[in-house]
Amino acid sequence: MNIKNFEFKAKVDNLEPYENKLLRLNPLFKGTDHQIDTYFNAATGRLKLREGNIENSLIHYNRENTSEAKRSDIILYQHQPNPALKNILSLQLGIKTVVDKKRRIYFIDNIKFHFDTVKGLGTFIEVEAIDNNNTFSIEKLKEQCDQYFHFFELEQFQLIDKSYSELVDKV
Repeated sequence: MNIKNFEFKAKVDNLEPYENKLLRLNPLFKGTDHQIDTYFNAATGRLKLREGNIENSLIHYNRENTSEAKRSDIILYQHQPNPALKNILSLQLGIKTVVDKKRRIYFIDNIKFHFDTVKGLGTFIEVEAIDNNNTFSIEKLKEQCDQYFHFFELEQFQLIDKSYSELVDKV
């Protein structure tokens, strides 16, 4: 499945006030997922295998490292958990890094909200304006992302310009 989205990630000291604010909008709660993201050495972009109790997928994506809301072009393959896939990828590409996180997942229409606690890094909010079927323009996705940046009353200095994989590598 090819997906385009706009997203931002913000470092916060405490997830609770932000999550409580979102709950006032009656989002759809998908659950709490313990996710292990294994990043592989890829020739282009980023390649990760997500293993969780809610989400299991192989994800290839290209995204700029910028602290603003940014576009991602994603190819997503959802699968049933099977250790053979990870073993094959590890043998063929080599593991770059592993990110261990607990993630509370919510949706409002095409907007996905993550409230993350990342091992060794702390707590973050991630907002993704997602387009699975060419319904939205890039401008509309960016506008949706910006709307929630303002809704959460975040500050520019809180925005993170890198993926968790790059942050974990620096720890």
